[in-house]
Parts: sequence; structure tokens; C-alpha cells
Amino acid sequence: MFRFLITLSILLSYFNCFSLASVVTCSGIVPMRYRNDNISITDFGGVGDGKTLNTKAFREAIYRIQHLRRSGGTLLFIPPGVYLTGSFNLTSHMTLYLAKGAVIKATQDTWNWPLIAPLPSYGRGRERPGGRYMSFIHGDGLQDVVITGENGTIDGQGAIWWNMWRQRTLPFTRPNLIEFMNSRSIIISNVIFQNSPFWNIHPVYCSNVVIRYVTILAPADSPNTDGIDPDSSSNVCIEDSYISTGDDLVAVKSGWDEYGIAYGHPSSGITIRRVTGSSPFAGIAVGSETSGGVENVLAEHINLYNVGVGIHVKTNIGRGGFIRNITVSDVYMENARKGIKIAGDVGDHPDDKFNPNALPVVNGITIKDVWGTKVQQSGLIQGLKNSPFTGICLSNINLNGVAGPTSPPLKCSDVSGSAYQVKPWPCSELSGSQQTGACSNHF
Repeated sequence: MFRFLITLSILLSYFNCFSLASVVTCSGIVPMRYRNDNISITDFGGVGDGKTLNTKAFREAIYRIQHLRRSGGTLLFIPPGVYLTGSFNLTSHMTLYLAKGAVIKATQDTWNWPLIAPLPSYGRGRERPGGRYMSFIHGDGLQDVVITGENGTIDGQGAIWWNMWRQRTLPFTRPNLIEFMNSRSIIISNVIFQNSPFWNIHPVYCSNVVIRYVTILAPADSPNTDGIDPDSSSNVCIEDSYISTGDDLVAVKSGWDEYGIAYGHPSSGITIRRVTGSSPFAGIAVGSETSGGVENVLAEHINLYNVGVGIHVKTNIGRGGFIRNITVSDVYMENARKGIKIAGDVGDHPDDKFNPNALPVVNGITIKDVWGTKVQQSGLIQGLKNSPFTGICLSNINLNGVAGPTSPPLKCSDVSGSAYQVKPWPCSELSGSQQTGACSNHF
């Protein structure tokens, strides 16, 4: 019966895509795969009572997929119920399919959580020296993997980890909820992710990744629960999602200081479209870990509510790398502490070995068609004295303040570029001419 329901659901999703053919989308970079071979977690002893530990069942099911290698891959069906489990690895050519009412819930047994090596572009755990806890659902060196379903839930039960962070008792860096490393052709869609211990969805050293129709939830005070963090990855499509977390909704990264510079793997070709959410930190962010470089990022049709900073491009001395050809357009923000921030003094360092002369190069940041209401401060653009930010192009921006018709003026230093039809009027460093230099093609 579940095979019929899965087939019907996939056919309906195809029909839905056809009916919405006029909607602009980047999701075609990875076509959805239909699997002829279907198995259920219950075939391997899985029990969805919220109490039984199902780690063995998940690992055995995925071992079966990996070693039998059915033509076209295999779908692992998770029926309704709450499946408590420890962390587990996925394999290539598989679909993890969560039925409506299915919950995959992380165990709170932190003592037996697996440890893995730090990312080479970070040199150590992001929070603590040494290794890091493996993500709850993990994949390394994979291809053709789908996580989807009927809006079932993956719950990281992160509160125990958040409390360890608050109490400063973490021995290692907290686990992400989902992490793919060195992988390609990945689809994540139609799933609810909640209560991640750390970052929610982290594709790192990946290519051709589609994340669409997801909901990501965590309390506003949950530490470092970024929504989606493409990291040293290329051709990433993020669309049609709702994110409400305790940190940046989407943050594009590429490694940390001297380790990211040495690894030298940029993030490029990132599209973020039709994302709605709220966060005490940033809505759309680049950085601050950008040492491998970030380029060719498009974020458009973004709706932000109750945010710290609407649009935040952030880097620091010691980062090196580059940030270039970033376009953010068609943004609505409501109740923001700051509308726009582009700054070269944000973020910490992994150790004292970073090179203070490794300065980031920031060029070609276009922000246009932005409307804000109840914006306390319009923003700040602060480059570096020895590496000014260039090609900062602002157009058709209207940021209304809390008490009056506009928020306080935008402040700038060590920047150049242009502004056109911007309210409140920005700093003098951004000329008012519509046809100024590097910005002429963007207005």
C-alpha cells in the first residue's frame, strides 16, 4: 500500500511542477528521481512509538540499500509515528521519504554521539578545538540522494545541546541537523526540520543541491541554529521555504581564515528565491566565514519579519578571499533592527595563527528593490581601510523607520559605488548618479 501512496505523491508533485511551469525556478539542476525499489523502516524492526531506539534499524536499512545496489536506487519509507534514533549515514542512490505524521527524532544521549574530523577549510570545530560531533543525518562522498515526503518532521531535540553551550560544558562542536560533504545531485524538499542542535542544513564541498519547500523551525533564543548554510559549494538552489530560527536564515560560507584560504574552495552559483522567515540575526547573509571566496549569488523575492539585520554581508581581517557579484533584490522586511549591513569587522578567528594582512576583497554588491517598514536603522556599509569595498550599488530602496517616515541615514566608510532612489539618502561615498562606473549596468 505504501508503494502506491508514494507513487501517487510523486506523480502529484510532477503535476504540481507542470501547473506552476511559469514560476521561475532553479530546481531543474537536479531532477527528482523515481525509485522502483521501495522498503520500509518497519521491515528492519523500526518502531514508531517515540521510545524505542531505532538506530540499528536505520543503519541496517541503509546498509541494505548500499550493498544491494538496486537499479535506479531505493526509497526508504518512514510511516507515521515517532522514530527515536541516534545519528546515521545516508548512502548514494537513495530517497529518505517521510510520510505525513512521520517524525525522525534524535536521541538525547550525547555521550555516545559519534565524533568526526574537523572540516579542512575550518581547521577545527567551529565552536571548540579538535573534532566535532557528526550531524544527526550525515552524508559524505554521495550522489543522487533525496530527502523528501509529505511534510514529515526531522527533529534534532536540540535543547540539551543548547544548554551545554550556554553552560559552557561542550567538549566538542555541536552536530548539525543535516550535513552533506563532498556530495552532488542532492534534493531536500517537503520536510519540516526543527530544533537543530547547531546549523540546520549544511551542504559543504557539494555541487548541484536543491533545497525547496522546506520548513525550518527553532526558538529565537536557540544559539547558532542557522537555517541553510551553503559552504564551499556550487550550484545550490534554495527556494519556496519558510525559516524561523535563532540565527541567520540563509548564510553563504566558504571556510575560516588561514584554513579556508589554504583549502581554496569557493561558494558560487547560489540562488535563494521566495524565502520567508524571521530571526534575531540576519535574513540573507554572506559570511562571515568567506576565506575560500563567495561569488555569483542571487537572492530575490525575500520576505523578512522580526529580524536583526535584513541583508548582511560580513567578513573580517584574516579572512582573505573575495566576495563578488552578489545581487539581492525584491526584499520586503518588517520590524528590523537594521536594514542593510556590509561590514569588514564581523566574526571571530579559529586561533591566533590567522594572517592580519589577509584582507578580503569585496566588489560588486547590488541591492535593489527593497521595501522596509519599522526599520530602526537603515544600515551600515563599512569597508576596510586597506581594502575598501567597491562596486556597492544600491537602487530603489525605501526603509521606513519606527517613529517617522524614514529610518536614520545609512552610514559608510571605506566604500565606493552608487545609489539611486534610496531612502533615507545614503552616505556621500555612494554617489547619486544613476550611471556611475561599476554600477551603471545594475540600475
